Order: sequence, then structure tokens, then C-alpha cells
Amino acid sequence: MSNPLREEKVFKDPVHKYIYVQDRTIWDLINTKEFQRLRRIRQLGTCFLTFHGAEHSRFSHSLGVYEVTRKIISQFERNRYEDWPSEERLLCLCAALLHDVGHGPFSHSIEKTFGTHHEDWSCRIVLGNTEINRVLSEVSPTFPQQVAGVIAKTYHKEIVVSLVSSQLDADRMDYLLRDAYFTGVNYGTFDLERILRVMRPFQGHIVMKESGMHAVEDYLMSRYQMYWQVYFHPVTRSAEIILHKIFQRAKQLYEENYSFTFMLSPLLSLFRQSLTVQEYHMLDEALMQTVLMQWSYEKDEILSDLCTRFLNRSLFKYVLLEQIEAKQIERLRETMQGLGIDPDFYLAIDYPSDLSYDVYRPGDHDEKLPILLLDNKDTLTEISLKSDIVRSISGIHMGKYHLYFPEELLLHSQRKSIAPDIRKLLGMD
Repeated sequence: MSNPLREEKVFKDPVHKYIYVQDRTIWDLINTKEFQRLRRIRQLGTCFLTFHGAEHSRFSHSLGVYEVTRKIISQFERNRYEDWPSEERLLCLCAALLHDVGHGPFSHSIEKTFGTHHEDWSCRIVLGNTEINRVLSEVSPTFPQQVAGVIAKTYHKEIVVSLVSSQLDADRMDYLLRDAYFTGVNYGTFDLERILRVMRPFQGHIVMKESGMHAVEDYLMSRYQMYWQVYFHPVTRSAEIILHKIFQRAKQLYEENYSFTFMLSPLLSLFRQSLTVQEYHMLDEALMQTVLMQWSYEKDEILSDLCTRFLNRSLFKYVLLEQIEAKQIERLRETMQGLGIDPDFYLAIDYPSDLSYDVYRPGDHDEKLPILLLDNKDTLTEISLKSDIVRSISGIHMGKYHLYFPEELLLHSQRKSIAPDIRKLLGMD
């Protein structure tokens, strides 16, 4: 069921040039307070500390995912493909727009500390006592459940889910282009228009014409490069580690009944694992920046120092190691404790890995749907069976161990005349 606007609305966008809104439901969703909150959530979390242009928001990304989905569906409708379930159009557009509405501040850092998942929060917002739920319920009483089902990947039609969440979906296509644009790199660029032209609905799947295989290869290589050059950048990871340590320390202090000089109710509920949808709405990066600023003056020296480091970009240094030995780390922890540096909060091991493309096979029970090629005989083939490039980047790609520590560790060790020992433990000699 669609309720078209009298006059379409247009957003100017640096990636897609224009974003077109033609449905009353989509326009009303954009104007809900829950969706407007995404203006206050950065798309790339702590990446702005590495790439200073990475200040774009989840709001702009969500509009972009909607626009890519709208373009795909428009192409299906113009060509009158019989396998496209046209009655699912509005559902796809709403799910695309709302897929990230549950994201918290600083991307995944809070999720890691408190065991939350943004997909769960997206569904809670869609199904809860919210403005978004009221807009969706105007379509039909069951429509919010359908949208939540697509976001949770439980909706019964694969073709609907795969538009928003698969290995070649509107979400990935927008964030690669958008993140590349705002970080100023070329790695994430690929021919979006070509990919959209060769997409087809076929027998309940979203497939690609075989003639478009090279455009898909380019897209997958772009994703591979963006992960290793941008998303896994060691400076960004250092900032994420410090942010995680901040929340870890604050949570520990709360559990020890520490008396914070500054605390807000949403954080208390977060610590208590009792956060409501209304309180979650208050959790944005403006609030968290205020909290970090106030906590930089806390009596607890560790919490204060970590917050100061994050705010002033005094991040941890790192060394690359081929392997990590337990005895080496234990000796390093003991040495740090002897220098008065708590290794629980000032030492971290990071081992980035990425699955650029998952070679899916029927029966694997994997939520990552495969990329299927359609030839001129209407035969479907999983892309890695025809592409040497895709086979070469399939499977898990591992980086090197990154051992993070504060620069003061080396300065303190020099004063204590144990610098050679520290450098050896850090693998620097």
C-alpha cells in the first residue's frame, strides 16, 4: 500500500547527487525524532580521528541506502520483471531507511562493552512506543512487524531481505561510496550504475547478469581495500580501544559503587542493563562527548586519563608482531604493573580479520546470501565459480597482531633503566 506525496521531496547528496522521496510514509519516517537522532551519530565512529573528513552521519548513510534501494526497485518496475513482488516495494524502502536506526554513539564501541546489538535496538524502536512505530502502523497493524523482520533477516521472502542485507546489498553499496568520499580515498569507488543495471529479480533471488561480473569484482575489491586501508586503520583501532577501555573502566567503577561526580540517567540504565527505548533515544554522540569531557575531571585517575587521551587524540602507540606469546605478554604486564601502569586498561592486542566474500553453499545455514550470476540460458552460478578475482579474495583474511600501549611506557622504562627489556618485550628489537 502506497500513499504518494503530492510533490516529491528532494535531498541534495554528495554521493548520489539527489535523493528522491515520493511516499508519504517515507517522508513521515524521516521526520520522526528517532530517525532525526541519526544526525547526531557519526557513520564511522572514531574514524574522524584518523581521516578528519569522516564526519558524516548515520542519517546521511540511511538516506543513501534508501536511495540505492529505490533505484533498484525503480529499475525492476520500469522493466516489468515478473519475478519482482511489486507489493513489497514500500516494505523494502522502509527497511532500507530504518536498518541503522538503532545505532548507538561511536559505532560498535558501546556494543562491545555492554553486549548490545544495534539490530536489536532497531527492531525495538520499530516495534516499541515510538513515532516510527506509529507511522508504520498507519500502513497496516502488522507492517511494523514486517519491517522488523526484514531488519532481523527473518522475513520469509529472501528477495526482500537481500536488497538490504546480503553480500551485494544497498547498505554496503552506499557505505563504501560514502565512506570513500568523506575519508578522501579512492579505494571504495566502483561503478554503482553498472551494478544496478545488471541486477535482476529471478526465482525469489536478487541476481546479477553474467555480463556484469567485472563490475561486481570491482565492488568486492573496493570492499576489500576499504577494510584494510580505512576501517582497520591502526590509528582508528587505537581510538576504538581507548573508548572501549573508558566504558570498561566506568562499568567496573559502577559495579564497585564508585561515586561519580557526573552521571546521567541513560548511562545508569546502560550499566544496569535496563535501558528503555526512550532512554536510548538520548544516547547520541553529543551526550557522550559531554560525558567524556566531565569524566576527564573524575577522581579516578584511570578513567580521567583515558577520557583525556580520547578527547585530545593522545592515542596508544602500537607495534606489529607476527605472533603473540603468552609468556611475553605476561612479563610485559608484570613490568607495566611495576611501573605503576595498569595493563588491564593500558595494554591491548588487536588482530584484525575480514571475510571479503563468503563462498556460500546450500546447507551452510549462513545468513550471508551468495552473489549469483545469471547467464543467457537462465542458469544460476555462484560468482566464485566463474571469477578468479573473487576466489582470490574469498575466505578470511588475517592481518598482523597489533600490540597497543601508551607512549609513556617507553619513557618510564628509560627512567627506570629498563628500556632495553621493554623494547624486547614489545618486539621492537
